[in-house]
Amino acid sequence: MSAHAIFDNAPIGSIIAWSDGTPSPPNRFKKKLSAWQTNNSKGCLIRKQGGRAMGNLSLSASFTLHEADFGAGGVIAIRVHRTFSLDSSLCFVVIERPAIGWVRVFDRPGEDAELIHLAPHRPAAEEWLLRHGYPRAVLKEVTADEVGADAIEGRAA
Repeated sequence: MSAHAIFDNAPIGSIIAWSDGTPSPPNRFKKKLSAWQTNNSKGCLIRKQGGRAMGNLSLSASFTLHEADFGAGGVIAIRVHRTFSLDSSLCFVVIERPAIGWVRVFDRPGEDAELIHLAPHRPAAEEWLLRHGYPRAVLKEVTADEVGADAIEGRAA
């Protein structure tokens, strides 16, 4: 599916895969495999941003996926986020949607909020917030309206 379909239909917290359609090189070719993984991977949808203008510059709408965390001893040193514009020629697929009733923790209120945690229920989300301290965090429950769109994956009901 297109980047537009992801932006319009996939709920925040979904696991999204992207691909350029090329086959994976053999594992023994480390550099080629690494380059291939740039255009063929997956991540969690954490943010959607509408198009905006800054002076004479016009920015296309986009969405951001959390691809990976790197660190040691329970400390995250690097977070890998990938942002895709709606002009992207890559092919996207919704692998998994968040379950109904799960609670998303956003870093702040408003349109530009970013998902920072996904919890199975409100008490777990509140407990996570106590340990991680985001003073402007917002909790939002996943609703049936958001995850019930089988049509976006092209499946028959």
